[in-house]
Amino acid sequence: MLLNLEKPIVFFDLETTGVNVGSDHIVEICLYKVNPDQSSEQYVQRLRPVDTQGKTIHIPEVTTAIHGISDADVADKPTFAQKVDEIAHFIGDADIAGYNSNKFDVPMLVEEFLRCGHHFDLKCRRLIDVQNIFHKMEQRTLKAAYKFYCGKNLDHAHTADADTLATYEVLMAQLDRYQDCEYTAPDGSVSKPIVNDMERLSQFTSNSQWADLVGHIGYDKQHREIFNFGKHKGKTLESVFSNEPAYYDWMMKAEFPLSTKECITEVWKRGREKKLQDLKLHFGS
Repeated sequence: MLLNLEKPIVFFDLETTGVNVGSDHIVEICLYKVNPDQSSEQYVQRLRPVDTQGKTIHIPEVTTAIHGISDADVADKPTFAQKVDEIAHFIGDADIAGYNSNKFDVPMLVEEFLRCGHHFDLKCRRLIDVQNIFHKMEQRTLKAAYKFYCGKNLDHAHTADADTLATYEVLMAQLDRYQDCEYTAPDGSVSKPIVNDMERLSQFTSNSQWADLVGHIGYDKQHREIFNFGKHKGKTLESVFSNEPAYYDWMMKAEFPLSTKECITEVWKRGREKKLQDLKLHFGS
């Protein structure tokens, strides 16, 4: 089977210093691009993680034990900032696919772009999380998924290139396996979502209840941004920021991902504009 593509799609995987999007950094990135004409190309780069002052960040030993990348392995490698234009050019306007990518890899990639002052636009892209297909249909891990769908053992797991190519192969096998299968959603609706169409796959694997990339901010039934954590959980951002402006300031100074801060800033600005409009109407009358 060939992927039905209107534009390129990039499968990718990251190895990082840890799992905190707000404070950890990428140490290896692998991008595997499939074009509409079915040609493909690959980009693999190890990166030296640095803080805002350019000082090298230590890769914890517990993390190195997982992906095998140590401080010495990246000591002479470029930083993400030095490769950001190259990475952005390779991805271009492509759709994005990965394994657990919507929850971790995409937010982490966006975070690194933002740290460099680059806006990585997601609005023009479809995001396809192969893990979500797997978990909704079978509920297993990537290694088990590879064995289950492809009938092969995943050697060199937790290396970016092996995991990336395995993710691509798993999606191809899922399209073959589930093309005629029905899925029953939590609301009881029944559909056949596993089709060779990037828009349908994106809808099936995306978390439409998240307003930001990591789930700190969600949506209520009226599609208003709400807090998914803390003392204001369930409340709208607009009401909290209106009644407690200091909470916005606290979030902007705390270690939330930059993508989350972008989200709350949009709400903050929207609330300020609404107040100005109300004042104009009041004094204008």
